[in-house]
Parts: sequence; structure tokens; C-alpha cells
Amino acid sequence: MGDKALRFAYETLLGRTLWPVLFGSRAISAFMGRRYDSPRSRKDIAKLAAIPGCRAEEAEKPVEEYACFNEFFTRRLKPGARPVGDGIVSPADGRLRVYLDADADTPFPLKGAKRSLRTIFDGDAPAGKYDIAVFRLAPVDYHRFHFPCDCTTVGEVRVVPGKYHSVNPIALMRYPDVYADNERQIVKCRADFGDFYLVDVGAFGVGTIVQTYSGDRHAKGEEKGFFKFGGSTVIFVAKAGAVRFDDDIVKNSSDGLETRVLCCEKIASSALIVA
Repeated sequence: MGDKALRFAYETLLGRTLWPVLFGSRAISAFMGRRYDSPRSRKDIAKLAAIPGCRAEEAEKPVEEYACFNEFFTRRLKPGARPVGDGIVSPADGRLRVYLDADADTPFPLKGAKRSLRTIFDGDAPAGKYDIAVFRLAPVDYHRFHFPCDCTTVGEVRVVPGKYHSVNPIALMRYPDVYADNERQIVKCRADFGDFYLVDVGAFGVGTIVQTYSGDRHAKGEEKGFFKFGGSTVIFVAKAGAVRFDDDIVKNSSDGLETRVLCCEKIASSALIVA
């Protein structure tokens, strides 16, 4: 979705010249946000719902009952559409790749890229070695995100302002710093396997990241928040070895592949649990 526009922006001289306008401010994303909040955007719902992978039939309401595009984009699902699995579950629908035993300066997710925990955390990265799981959402995905395990949140959400580059692979290949440049909202959590971090990353067209949770104690699968229109990313960061990611996810990641996962589907186990 939107590949032609992304190729113009990232693969042509004119498109790259327009980067300060396209990605350097909130203006374009804010304009798109207003457009997709308008009742006139209802006509775009059917286009998105028709794209393979959208799973519109899982939406809480029939497609025709949504008042605007963003209302459908941020839709809740029917009860039971994302049953909560065992162990540690995916916080979002998306494409998952894991990076094991990384330190604050280990580049990921593309070899040679400059992204790292230090840049993502705006210089305030946790010390030590970490396992990192990157969940890349596409516009067709369910765009609410959830807590991956029973946990408590420690302190307030930290907002790191940024730009709004796309997280589509076209953008990732041409501009490998998008996760460190886009707006991030970071929260520290505490679980039985230790402290971990959830980082919600905005992207082009995502004028708003909304945190919907309250209090500091959270059950596995509880809604944490949602992204408005656009692709986006959730990053899970835990101490190296604290969790054991499922074998197929580790194998695919080592082969340079993403694994398609659904929110609340099991992706790992606590290292405290003997398999």
C-alpha cells in the first residue's frame, strides 16, 4: 500500500529534495490525520478492507458502520479474535524479527545501519546486553498494541519527538535511521523475568500515538494503546537471555527473514520457565 508514493519519495531526486517538507515536520501527518478523521474519508475504508491481510471480518463492527477512515483504522476487534496465548505474546499484529545479545551500540535491523538502542533511546539506553524484538506494522494490520505479559509499568511514558519516515522496506533500505528519527514513546515495565521496555514508534502518516492504559499493573493481553493512520513499529527490549523466543522466530531472524505474527500470539517464554 502506497509503494508508488514511497518509491517517489525515496528513490527520486525530487522526492529526496522534498524530505524536509514530507518528513521534517508534523504538517503533512497532521493534514492526513484531519483528512482521515473526516466523514468524507469513509470511501477509503472499503479500499483498505479489500487489501489481503486486512481481516476486516474481525472488526468489532461491520465496515459500513465506521464514521471515518481513522475510526476503522484504529478499530477494536470482535471478542476472541486475538485469543491470549501462553508465555510471552506478541504486543501487536505485524512482521517480527529478533536481534539477540545486542548492546546499546549494536546496529539493527539492517546490517551496517546506524540504528541502535542508544539512538532509539535518545542517548539514554539501558546498560548491558539485550534481546530486541522489532514488530513492523503495515497499514492493513490491526493497529492497537497490547502488553505482552503480566507486568507493572515503572514511571511515565517518555516521549522522544521526531520525524515521520515510513517503516516500509523501501524506506528502510534507502534511509536506515528511521526508527531513531521517528517519534518514539518509551515505557519501562517489570515482569517475573525482569525489567523490559516497550517502544512505540510513529511513522509517515502517523500523526498520533495514543496510550490508552491507566494505572501501573497490567494483565497479559491488556490494551496499551493505538496508532492512527500509517505504518508503525513496536519494539520489545529485554535483558539478553531473560526470555526464550520461539525457535521458528529465531531461525527466520537469523536467515534475515521476518515472521508474520498476530497480537496476543505466543512468541516466547520466560527463561525462568523450564520447557
